[in-house]
Amino acid sequence: QVQLVESGGGLVQPGDSLRLSCAATGFTLDAYAIGWFRQAPGKEREGVSYISDDGTNYADSVKGRFTMSRDNAKNTVYLQMNSLKPEDTAVYYCAAYPLPGFWDTDFFDSHTYDYWGQGTQVTVSS
Repeated sequence: QVQLVESGGGLVQPGDSLRLSCAATGFTLDAYAIGWFRQAPGKEREGVSYISDDGTNYADSVKGRFTMSRDNAKNTVYLQMNSLKPEDTAVYYCAAYPLPGFWDTDFFDSHTYDYWGQGTQVTVSS
């Protein structure tokens, strides 16, 4: 059974850091593009970052602050979030899409992905 499980969320102050984890079972992560998304109350789900066969990419809003990595031995993807801001507050989800993608696959589009985790809450507040 394909499953993604996020963890690592919490309540932090502005400027703090968090590391989110996305553990996969039922499939091998390195055969998939993995995306991180977030959804704040009243807002649409937005792409934060992704790893695919063309590398790692970040939304402008998190570039320079967030780093995505993958540990194939643990079948886990991480999102290191530094210099957190109140506007980073959201439920964070990881999602998976089987590679290879097509030349026009938009990995920042949530509709691209086949599998989703349940999400983990990140709250940045003083």
